[in-house]
Amino acid sequence: MKSFFTILLLSGVTVSATAQHTKYIQAVDEYVPAPGQFVNTLPEYEESNTAFDMVQKCTDALADNRRGLVTLGAYGGYITFHFDHPVANVAGQKDFAIWGNTFYDSSEPAIVMVSVDENGNGMPDDTWYELAGSEYNNPATTHNYMITYKFESSLKDIAWRDNREQSGSIARNEYHEQEYFPLWLCEGGDLTFQGTLLPGNATLMGTTYILSEYEYGYADNYPNNVKDGCSMNIEWAVDAEGNSVELDHIDFVRCYTGVNQYCGPIGETSSEISGAEDLHLEESIAIATAIETMPQQRADVVARYDLSGRQLQGSVKGIQLIKMSDGRIIKQIK
Repeated sequence: MKSFFTILLLSGVTVSATAQHTKYIQAVDEYVPAPGQFVNTLPEYEESNTAFDMVQKCTDALADNRRGLVTLGAYGGYITFHFDHPVANVAGQKDFAIWGNTFYDSSEPAIVMVSVDENGNGMPDDTWYELAGSEYNNPATTHNYMITYKFESSLKDIAWRDNREQSGSIARNEYHEQEYFPLWLCEGGDLTFQGTLLPGNATLMGTTYILSEYEYGYADNYPNNVKDGCSMNIEWAVDAEGNSVELDHIDFVRCYTGVNQYCGPIGETSSEISGAEDLHLEESIAIATAIETMPQQRADVVARYDLSGRQLQGSVKGIQLIKMSDGRIIKQIK
């Protein structure tokens, strides 16, 4: 970090501010699961529940490190959440971890996306960037994949069709007797998801399915006690064309089930989320809080920096730290 960041951190301005924040999820913003055997139970759907109600149930399960469990259903089902602060991109380090419920040989990988609140409205409605995990450039990975699930009548297998002219179904089993289609979303008759499709990770060994872990970059891919395997690096972010992007921080995280596979008696592969954690709260909060509490004054701009302390050159969009000629450092969204 640049020396003036160090001065801010040592000044004592941000010490109490860090104590006011938590490194865990503050709230869930969106919950749109694909059909699956745990849908309507994790969290539990009750008659007349709305999408807002289900989002609140997800918040109740995940916020403040409660370690409840939320299912995303089959391929494409997703959840979006935020912390009570931006998560800083610290160069060369993994920035946040996402917890699931997997154990070795039972990986149900979820693709992770991140977004910056560029318009400042507190909503996850800006550009999304995928974190390019180990399988992003795998020739067996499909980009721009699309799938539609059709809801026709309750308590039936749920048919799907994708943009590769393939079709199948989310088959029911004897262990889960509730409706598999998210009931608060069934009025439209179908659900469509689009994103990156990872290659299947299931191998049948005798009568047992082995769901192998990918090397890195996916949620619900490693057991929670393998912290590094559950951790994400904002530097992995790529745009829709696969180009690397530089983000000094992120405001929202989205996870969606990344494989489309059915494994006999254990059913469809569906990611589950049990929480998330900012891995360097002080870096995320101390600088941002110090800048936000400083009054802006009219002065000449001396230099512009990103939140990692790297000096910016030319016209760059995003959140910037502006060093003024009077010594003030202010935060600006350009």
